[in-house]
Order: sequence, then structure tokens, then C-alpha cells
Amino acid sequence: MSSTRTLGGSAQRPITIAVLAMGGQGGGVLVDWIVDLAEHNGYLAQSTSVPGVAQRTGATIYYIELFALSHLSAHANGQTRQPVLALMPVPGEVDIVICSELMEAGRAMQRGLVTPDRTTLITSTHRDFATLEKVVPGNGIADHHAVLSAAQKHSQRFIQADMQSLAKSSGSVISAVLFGALSGANELPFTPTAYEETVQRAGVGVQASLKAFAAGAKVVAQALAAAPLVDAADPMATAPQPLPQRAASAAVEPLRLRIETQFPPHAHAMLGAGLQRVMEYQDIAYGTEYLDRMQAVYSADQNAGGAARGFAATAECARWLAVAMSYDDVIRVADLKTRPARFARVREEIGAPAGEIVGTVEFFHPRLEEIYGLLPPKLVRTIDGIGWVRKLLTLAIGDGKRIRPHTLRGQLMLQAMAGLRRWRRHSLRHATETEHIQAWMDKVVATLPVDYALAVEMIVCRRLVKGYSDTHARGSSKFDQLMRAATLLALQSDAAEQLRGLRTAALQDAKGDALRAKWVQLGLPA
Repeated sequence: MSSTRTLGGSAQRPITIAVLAMGGQGGGVLVDWIVDLAEHNGYLAQSTSVPGVAQRTGATIYYIELFALSHLSAHANGQTRQPVLALMPVPGEVDIVICSELMEAGRAMQRGLVTPDRTTLITSTHRDFATLEKVVPGNGIADHHAVLSAAQKHSQRFIQADMQSLAKSSGSVISAVLFGALSGANELPFTPTAYEETVQRAGVGVQASLKAFAAGAKVVAQALAAAPLVDAADPMATAPQPLPQRAASAAVEPLRLRIETQFPPHAHAMLGAGLQRVMEYQDIAYGTEYLDRMQAVYSADQNAGGAARGFAATAECARWLAVAMSYDDVIRVADLKTRPARFARVREEIGAPAGEIVGTVEFFHPRLEEIYGLLPPKLVRTIDGIGWVRKLLTLAIGDGKRIRPHTLRGQLMLQAMAGLRRWRRHSLRHATETEHIQAWMDKVVATLPVDYALAVEMIVCRRLVKGYSDTHARGSSKFDQLMRAATLLALQSDAAEQLRGLRTAALQDAKGDALRAKWVQLGLPA
């Protein structure tokens, strides 16, 4: 990050500023503040905006031009010449670019708004993932390191920090932090007091906005006075917590001791996380079932010489078995949507003040298969062949249901669905998932002594199965196809590598085009 500079414009051109923000981030408020700041401090100001989409909440490009009154000249007749200000940013002609999210900075660079000989780029480094990133079955998140590197290279000054975290800790929105960052960058010829007076004149949420403004100004000023700001953290970086010294519940302590005494230390953290997940999903008995299955895998791992490989199969299976056993169904979805923590998170995200009523609308549209999945297998076999029953259930589902959990009726409906958890073990869906999981486990255990690396890849293939309804069906179909491939590749020396390539292809797109192409490339039978 280079030293500070202060722009003043000239008689030939104004100060040009572009602001890229998404819906709900207060981009319009930030622009209003900048215009008001300029107009109260000897400048003409003009702002325009062009709404667009960003596969998230919509995105808007705001453009501001500031022209100093002191630079106005007069005609021969004594009348003041009025400047002609542009309506849109011109590539290569923007002094300051302010972005409310990291990928918006990338968009600004793609549009040519950021240039190394002129532009100061101020951006928040947090991520709001786009739809195109979310729909990829695997990890579709764009490379934030590439954006940071490009920003450093293509801007004259690059100022970056996690402005969203500062906004949350200040109880305000990101626009106030960005306004503070603009002040701290010392780009405009206005004093910090002038910035603060602008916020005060707005008269809405003044104290919280001033707190966020101060946080933004401080983090930028500190970075300018010291080393460059730390690179943005990986938005998906997570790691399981170490196995605790003692369980929070006496009923769970025997299971914790079982992990500690019967499994390798290398797998303790992941086993602890997996146990917690399946118990939270169902109950303690389900946690016992999880460890029973893991015991069978660990025994096979030991017999296959897993100690020399760090018991990689056990560690991987601890993760993916827990995910498989906590499959998403209607019961799970209803449970998640009724948790107090979710309501608290929604209130925090929208910045709702205490005492303000916040309501959400939940859309449920289960397929007929999901309804059958809640019923006992024998009952499903009885009614599935009765045409009028199928029609009645299909009619009841209709185009889906909109449930408002902040109302008594909506909350009771969701609580009733979530309460079906006690009968989950007797449902068709649970029987189907259990059979599928057991077949997978049996295949892994049988493969371990023959081809250890292939068995590990078979375990990791479980990441294909995720989500709910159609998403789950597509993932399960791909998983079954890869298990078939594992059988076909079993006698090849590079079977593990080939299966890994198929899994990578399967994760590239939801439709499975890449997987089909890879399948043909390997010459596998249809």
C-alpha cells in the first residue's frame, strides 16, 4: 500500500468516483454522503446510478463527479461557466473505486475502471457468494487470491479490509465503514470532521454509523502507517475442534471415551465432530450406531496396514459417514428453520433493532417421494399402487406451501414436522438411506485390503451426495455411477487416480456433462 495522496481536481477535469455495491448494503446512502460532503465543502457534485444483477441480490454501479467551485471560470459577459459532468464512468478515467465486496472489485477491474496510473481501489475483502458459485456440486467458489493479486497490480493504491466484520461489530451497515475508509485513505480534500458532520446531517442511525465510520477510518489509517493489510482469509477454511477432555453430558461421556480409547489419535477430532453431528441430528443411540460403523472401518483399516498410512481411511470415513447419516429430509429442514439461533442470525444480518418484529416466509415444495419418505415402508408399498391416493397426495402438495414461522400457525406447522424426528428410524427414507450407506461401507471394507488408495477415494466420493430433493437425487445417481466405476477399475494399478478424476469431473457441473465425457474418455462401458 503506497503513501497517501489527496485529490483536488483541476480546472480541466473533476474528481471521479465509482461505487459498486449490492442490494441492501447501503450503496445509495454512501453516495448521498459523498455528494453531501462535497456540496458542503465547496464542490459541485453529481451522482448517477445504473442497476444491474450480480447473481446475488442485484448490483448497482454508482458514479460521482466532484468539481471545485474555485475552478469555475467566467464567460466574457461575466456569467460563470457551468461544468458538463459525465453520467457514466469511463474506463481509465476513474480516480477512486469503492467496492462493497471482493468480487465487485473484480467486476470493476473487468470493466477497466481500475488503472495503475490513476485509481485508488478501496474494497471489502469479505465474500457474498454468487449463484454460479453455489450451484456447482463441488467447490465453485471463485479464487479470491487472484482478485487480490490483480487489484494490487492494476491499481495505483489498493486499500482492503474486511469491512463487513467491522460493520457487524459496530452495529451498522457496510456503507458507513466504507465512508470511514474513504476518509482514512485521505483521497478527498476534506477533513475527518467534515465527514462526521455529513453523517450527523443525515440524522438516521447516527451513533451506530459514526462508530462504523470510525472503525473504517482507523483500520485504513493503521494500515497506511504500518504494513499492508493481511490477505483475506479463505472463506471456506474450517477445521474440527479437538476432542474435549470431557463430554458436556454424562450420557455422552461413554461415547467420548470410546473415541479416545478405541480409535487412533489422528482421527479423534473428526470422530468427535462426526459424533456431535449425528447426535444433534437424531439422538445418542444414533451416535452409538455411528461409532459401531466406524469401528468396522477402523478394524479393516488396521488389517490393511493403515498405520503406515496414518489411518487415512478411518479419518476420511469419520467425516463422510457422519455427513451420510445426517441426510437432509423434510424433518431436518423443518428442524433447522425453527431453531432460535436461526432467527437470531436473521435479525443480526438485517440489522433489526431490539423490539422490531421480523418475519420470514419459508417455501416448502416436497416431491411425492419426500412425502412417501416420511411413511413406514409397508404403508408406502400398500398405498403406492392406489391411483386415487397418489392423486390426492399430489393435489395436497400442489405448487408448494409458504409457511411463516413468525406466526403461531406457521410455527406450529414447522414444529410438528420437526417433531417427526422420533419416528424417523421407522420411515421409508431412513430405511433407504441405511441400506445405501451399508452397501457403501461394505464395499469400502472389502476394498481396503486389496487397494487401500482406491478405498480412500471411494470414501471421499460420498461428498457427491448432498442437499435435498432433486439435488440429492442427482448426487446419489452420480455416486452410484462412481461406485460402479470403482468396481470396473478395481484391477487397474491406477484405479484410485482414475476414480479421483471421475469424481472431479462429477463435481464440475450439476447436469453431469463433464462426468459423461470423462467416462467415455476412460473407455468405461455405458
